[in-house]
Amino acid sequence: MKILFLHGWQSRPGGLKPSYLLSQGHEVINPLLDDDDFEAAVGTAQSALETHRPEVIVGSSRGGAVAMALDSQRIPLVLLCPAWRLWGSADRVKAGTVILHSPTDEVIPFADSRFLVDNSRPAPVTLITVGPDHRLADPESLQAMLRACEETTFFLP
Repeated sequence: MKILFLHGWQSRPGGLKPSYLLSQGHEVINPLLDDDDFEAAVGTAQSALETHRPEVIVGSSRGGAVAMALDSQRIPLVLLCPAWRLWGSADRVKAGTVILHSPTDEVIPFADSRFLVDNSRPAPVTLITVGPDHRLADPESLQAMLRACEETTFFLP
């Protein structure tokens, strides 16, 4: 499966999560996103989406806000502790989106993801509680991210 992975703020391509997906046999496109200019980050991600045509988009923290700002059409989203209140203007997600978030996240409040799910209704959005902190770098969180990518079969009409 081809996955577009959008990293978080002050992160870089090739981190633990995209490397984990790669180690599980997936093709991972992991562009370097601008930390200072949100619109530039969205432009880079949109270009990668159009060039590579991934089957799923994973956005981690600020990368989740970037993913929410994309014109992703039928491509499912997997958002990891999305920092949507801090960047961008989107306050809802499309049907079929899966959100993974730790209730003990010390960076992005878990309540932000609950709000996102509620605000996106009637679209079916799944919120999965996982992980001990914001990083979602523990084995259980990595496996949950992998499952979300592999099992996301919802496509918009």
